[in-house]
Amino acid sequence: MAWITKNSGSAVIDRRDEPYLSQQMKADFTEQILSRYPTKQASTMPILHAVQHQYGWLPPQAIEEIADFLELHASQVLDTASFYEEYWLKPKGKYLLNICRSISCELMGFESLLDLVKKKLGIEEGQTTPDGKFTLVPVECLGSCGTAPCSLVNEKLHEDLTPENFEQILDSLE
Repeated sequence: MAWITKNSGSAVIDRRDEPYLSQQMKADFTEQILSRYPTKQASTMPILHAVQHQYGWLPPQAIEEIADFLELHASQVLDTASFYEEYWLKPKGKYLLNICRSISCELMGFESLLDLVKKKLGIEEGQTTPDGKFTLVPVECLGSCGTAPCSLVNEKLHEDLTPENFEQILDSLE
């Protein structure tokens, strides 16, 4: 089996002059997050969440700054961020369309919702529209099996969906 490799050792990171972790953020992290954990490394996930909440994703420069702040290697922080699906290592759209694909949603019409989004927005699973407005991500379960199919648009749950009412929701966002 051939290994697929990438030359990340010589990758160039786009940098901005202003740091992602401001002095105020670092002070807040120290007071509110680091104080709750036995080691700095143990606070990696909550800090990743906080930075992602601030910027909408985790830019490579922010990963390096988090690593410096936590006294870790950037590879350790990146390993954590790339392991979990809730972290974004590339920009996502203004509207994150999570469509549930659990067995209940599958039986009740998940595929028709997915097809609608693909056709209407011209994107595939995991892609973002060229205008940066929508990102499509099917997910395993949104915990709303009794009202399947369902979708989470950003943080709002939409239940009992049909292609027609889901298209109305999408139109209201455009």
